[in-house]
Amino acid sequence: MNPNAPAPAASARMAEIHQLYHLQSHLIDGGRAAEWAATFTADGSFTSPTYPAPVTGTAALTAFAERFAAGCAADGVVRRHVVSNVALTGDDGAGTVRVEAYLQIVATPAGGTPHTERFTTLTDRLVHDGSGWRIAARVVRRDGTPAGPQA
Repeated sequence: MNPNAPAPAASARMAEIHQLYHLQSHLIDGGRAAEWAATFTADGSFTSPTYPAPVTGTAALTAFAERFAAGCAADGVVRRHVVSNVALTGDDGAGTVRVEAYLQIVATPAGGTPHTERFTTLTDRLVHDGSGWRIAARVVRRDGTPAGPQA
């Protein structure tokens, strides 16, 4: 028995959280904007220095993801979100956790060579809504830029 192994409940929670991040990547990369937005709470927010202003609420998040897909199509580029090093960095014990992870955006132009377009750090506040984890607040920080607000 490994005394450092997480308890089964903690392992199951982390598996659910990892699934959320994997699902989000597939949804936004696949142009499934409304489903991607549904991984956030109804008043969830997305803040990133890549975009001019924070995006808040289901309708705005859906429109944001639609613009992302349209931009990829217009650019003739396939973009993939690659999330790694997912770490639980806070837990209020009442269904809200803080998660930090790395996110790479890999871009492949039509007929071209894939390259890392951005390397970022995600800081998320997740809440459990009774049926699963949802993102209440996401703050993205690009490497090489000053630290911004925390989720």
